Amino acid sequence: MRIENSFIPVSGVGETTERKLWANGATDWDCFDPSLVGPTTAEKIESFIDTARDHLAAENPTFFDQTFPSSERWRLYENFRDDACFFDIETTGLDEQRDIVTTVSYHQAGETTTLVRGDDLTADRVQAMVDDASLLVSFNGIRFDQPFLETSFGVDVDVPHLDLMYPCKTVGLDGGLKQVERDIGVERDRPDISGRDAVRLWREHESGVDGALDTLISYNREDAVNLKTLADEVTTTLHEQVFEQARQQSVE
Repeated sequence: MRIENSFIPVSGVGETTERKLWANGATDWDCFDPSLVGPTTAEKIESFIDTARDHLAAENPTFFDQTFPSSERWRLYENFRDDACFFDIETTGLDEQRDIVTTVSYHQAGETTTLVRGDDLTADRVQAMVDDASLLVSFNGIRFDQPFLETSFGVDVDVPHLDLMYPCKTVGLDGGLKQVERDIGVERDRPDISGRDAVRLWREHESGVDGALDTLISYNREDAVNLKTLADEVTTTLHEQVFEQARQQSVE
């Protein structure tokens, strides 16, 4: 589903009205017919479309992040997926005020990068990761990863952040990332490693255990890469459940 299919950012247009528009043939901005709604709503929709076209042409995801309901942020994915940054962090614990970030992996434009504490994991590198993205994509990152990065590195996150945990719940995919991966058929190279093991691996690395850091990096990188697969899967499912079902009503 693309941003151009959406009318829900408009004040006065909720899910019911939007789906009625789709069912009556207004499946995107070009197909909008003012006669399908009242004159006041029609004027608001046309004004939104004019403004939104300019922001879309300018490749400005922030405008849409600010106008779409947070529950509909997944709709930005199709338009901005090419520059989306899928990221995941590992830490020594769950408290961003006390614990530290050990590795940050991010996957963008087919390339995966891992930053390691004590090497290249710096505030500048993390900020560059954020600034280069049109859309950040994580799993539970709004509550966990982003606060850690903001606290540990003073990162200013001013790009939209799609936390896949929430759209996953919408389509019935519950549990942590590893459980969701299993549910959609994603296989891992090391399915035996968990978040707790990531803490242990970092401690072993600090103690000089050979291979501990390599294993940790591999685990972290796989988290980031698999987020793209998950994003593709869940947004496709939502497209079918939200848009295609409403659109099919016009056919029937």
